[in-house]
Amino acid sequence: MGTPIRAILFNADEAYAVELRQALNAVADVRIVAEIDEPSLLPQAVAQFPCDVVIAHLDPLALVVLEVIAQIQIAQHRLPVVAISSNTDGEILLRAMRAGLKGFLLKPFAPEELRPILEKIGAERIVTREPGKLISVMGCAGGVGATFVATNLAVELADLAGADKKVALLDFDFRFGQVGTILDLSPQFTVADLCATPEQVDPNMIDKALVKHASGLHVLGRPHTFQQAECITAAHCVNVISVLQEMCAYVVIDGPMRSDPGGRMILDVADYNFMVLQLLVTGVRNADRMLQELAGQGFNPARMQFICNRVGRDSGHLESDQVERTLNTKLFHTLPDDWKTVSAAINVGKPLAAESGRTKIRQAVRDLAAKIHSPQVAPQGSKAAGMLGRFLKGMQRGTNATAPVVAPA
Repeated sequence: MGTPIRAILFNADEAYAVELRQALNAVADVRIVAEIDEPSLLPQAVAQFPCDVVIAHLDPLALVVLEVIAQIQIAQHRLPVVAISSNTDGEILLRAMRAGLKGFLLKPFAPEELRPILEKIGAERIVTREPGKLISVMGCAGGVGATFVATNLAVELADLAGADKKVALLDFDFRFGQVGTILDLSPQFTVADLCATPEQVDPNMIDKALVKHASGLHVLGRPHTFQQAECITAAHCVNVISVLQEMCAYVVIDGPMRSDPGGRMILDVADYNFMVLQLLVTGVRNADRMLQELAGQGFNPARMQFICNRVGRDSGHLESDQVERTLNTKLFHTLPDDWKTVSAAINVGKPLAAESGRTKIRQAVRDLAAKIHSPQVAPQGSKAAGMLGRFLKGMQRGTNATAPVVAPA
């Protein structure tokens, strides 16, 4: 489908939520920008969130939902709607036809039935500008270097994109984010200011909140207080991200380790989801538990890719290929251990590009950015097995490529 399709998902049946999300996430290039469970809120969501399609589960309120869909079609006559139901009642089907639906699927359905409908919607839509790539970076534990990776990746992407294109870095660890510290910035306005009003944010509002770093990167800081952080919702995040994607070539998010609706929403809409880990059994176990939790909420674990930080330490840690076998997936990228260079850059508040010249760690981050900027670059390989192979083999539970296989701690 090329440019991802942005979908608003309506579902009032909690028991069907995970199955529905799994079916939708199994279709490539689909991004869930909002989830609604009250029919009366659906028109507001359609007006608020930029989307290409509404996917509505009609049960158990079929007639009510179809009435709301008919109203949406009058106000937004070009917005496609796909309905899902187990109801074959003649009146329901007639109402569905009159509502002008783009598709009607009977439960249970396979992703293969939904895919051609969405492909047709994608082919028929009018795309005035392809949105910027959204990149989410999170850590499997505190201290693994996720903020360092997100920050320096964004700086390198800004350099690769060129001065005529914007790259934004968002600090979405609303309580403990350190993007400002790493870049020696003290933003006057933050993401909390953009979320203080219910209105749709616009580019002018965002421009005022962004701080331009010497590297050319544009930074949106975390809230100043914990109280401000409490007021930010998933809907606020979608609004900010959507507008920034229209303004920027790349949007990098330094995200917290959480799987609440706000955190999961970021994972749903991102083009790249990176989880940073180190060569420690505890970190690999954490990564597994996080993936299992997300999978239980309907997220497709195959959309998560791994970056292994501080590879090469002579401390008896795991080897990269052991981590790959344990998580049953190839590492997207590895970064070498160079704590002296990294800590020096952090302590003076400058990115590696400004302080570290041609060091291995700076070049490795640059290579990571190049993989995103030029996707034809092949992922780097991993190292040979080390001493803990037999231990890790005992931790493995299976060979399903989309399911993690480390025993939870």
